[in-house]
Amino acid sequence: MHGPQDARSHSHFTLGEHLVERHPSEDWDLVTGDGPVLAVALHDGHAMRDSLRPYLAFDDAALRRDEDPLTGLLTSVGDVRIRVRRSRFEVDLNRPRDKALSTDPADTWGLRIWQGPLPPDEIERSLAIHDRFYAMIHELLERLLARWGCLLLLDIHSYNHRRDGANAAPAPPSENPDIDLGVTTLDRDRWGNALAHFTDALRATPVGGRAPDVRENVRYPTGGHFPESLYAEYGERLCVITPEYKKIYMDEWTAQADIAVVEDLRTGLEQAVRAVRAEFLSCR
Repeated sequence: MHGPQDARSHSHFTLGEHLVERHPSEDWDLVTGDGPVLAVALHDGHAMRDSLRPYLAFDDAALRRDEDPLTGLLTSVGDVRIRVRRSRFEVDLNRPRDKALSTDPADTWGLRIWQGPLPPDEIERSLAIHDRFYAMIHELLERLLARWGCLLLLDIHSYNHRRDGANAAPAPPSENPDIDLGVTTLDRDRWGNALAHFTDALRATPVGGRAPDVRENVRYPTGGHFPESLYAEYGERLCVITPEYKKIYMDEWTAQADIAVVEDLRTGLEQAVRAVRAEFLSCR
């Protein structure tokens, strides 16, 4: 790779000796570097097209509360990095195409995001982003796998633990670890050793002056469309880990971030990647 290349300002990205033509994208940032670690923040974005805003039942602050702010910063641990710029409510890339823009509160934790049905042309505009993203990610993975043989894919998210209100008690820690590792698709025969080293490194890196609580498949035991669909296509060649960070790094209600804690989390993820990198370099 001869980069970095950024999808906003370049019409291609470079992978080894291969050149892939690409139009600039306003929907995500893509940066390439030389290595087998791909870090993705699907829900970091807050942008929404103006034509959708009149249909919103949520204000800007409420939207941001249910997005994954600052997770894009954690993608810095990847050799290849993707940060989606669009709000998950304009298009949710962690859902199947037919659920990527839903007005049914059952699909959004009982929250009514939209005032009512959306015009079909607005839905199609969002689904077109979904189509472009998955075409891009499959082409990117094909090229990365051809170069490295296997990949570590970090699907980075965050989650709320104070839904009852700004002054209410947070959700019980017993059911809400600081870092919940989603590994529903991970082939443990192939990647169990890597997962153990990755987890140990996260636990060994203090967050806010204490050891973080790191567990597996607590909050989202069924996974998400993004890792599930990629596993169906690429199998054990991908080691997909979905770190879900409890929003201990910010106040969910004021959106004020604790930058020191964000940096602790980034350092822990960096150490975890360092602990397993050799295993992915050996696949070539």
